[in-house]
Amino acid sequence: MSTEDDVRRLCLALPGVTERMSWQRPAWFAATLMARIWEDGVLTVKTTEREALAAMDPATYFWTPHHERSPLLVLLRLERVDPVELAELLLESHRLAGGTRR
Repeated sequence: MSTEDDVRRLCLALPGVTERMSWQRPAWFAATLMARIWEDGVLTVKTTEREALAAMDPATYFWTPHHERSPLLVLLRLERVDPVELAELLLESHRLAGGTRR
């Protein structure tokens, strides 16, 4: 199980990431948006594996009609993702958002 505090800690540990509000929710940016709290307990991240993740575990990974135009965005239920998996997802999202390696 992961929490918003885990998201914050992992995001801010990545190079060049800043936190600010987006749609009245905490969000983390590299060159572009890499993660945002969509609603309590639900996080938006970027991934090239959206379809596969949602097919394998639709109770954890999903998207809304709002996200249809953005095929890299997936929503995930934090309570269903362990911190190691969360870290991997955020690292990929950081890369896709234009983040740089250390």
